[in-house]
Amino acid sequence: MRVYLSYMLPAVAMLFMLSAVPNAVQADLYEDAAWIKQCVKDNAEEGQSTQILKKYCFCMVNEMPAEETRSVTEWEKANPKVERMCGKRAGWDR
Repeated sequence: MRVYLSYMLPAVAMLFMLSAVPNAVQADLYEDAAWIKQCVKDNAEEGQSTQILKKYCFCMVNEMPAEETRSVTEWEKANPKVERMCGKRAGWDR
């Protein structure tokens, strides 16, 4: 019985450590999804398809620093080069 415990303890510890990572990743994904949803809503009147808006907003969120507190709409005004790049990637007709 002791032999099994000596092998299982590190494995169990590793499982606990790995289980914490997905929670942090899930929180980031949930936050990113909220930013993207708000960005799509903010740009709904721009005459683009929802698919293009989602691509654009996904790109913008991925380019924003993780510690950014401004909305995508606020951030894009301060970063016109990124705005143009993401628009081009998304197929936004400007």
